[in-house]
Amino acid sequence: MIKKVPKDMCEITCFDEEMVERVKPKMEEMNGVELIFKALSDATRLKVTYALTLEKELCVCDVANILGTTTATASHHLRYLRNMGLAKYRKEGKLVFYSIVDEHVRQLVSIAHNHSKEGWSE
Repeated sequence: MIKKVPKDMCEITCFDEEMVERVKPKMEEMNGVELIFKALSDATRLKVTYALTLEKELCVCDVANILGTTTATASHHLRYLRNMGLAKYRKEGKLVFYSIVDEHVRQLVSIAHNHSKEGWSE
């Protein structure tokens, strides 16, 4: 019986062994990066992060109003983003303000946003 290989799969096991040996060790550099994408893979957290890229900082209660959620829900997602190193906060009396931790996060969200607007197909 001849096994049919799907169009999008190679029919050999390795094309360029030299390149594989050069690139394979660099995969260790990606350890931990998946946590950033995991944090942003939740639609609500992505929206929260995007909202934070649009302003210098936002109060938890304002994030809740922007998203149409409770302050508890907004606070939960903001805390998660903070714990993942994507956001930081400061407290001012009874108010808690969050902001993006650095320009890298802003760029990551902006690039993803721009890419999604371009439209793509196979």
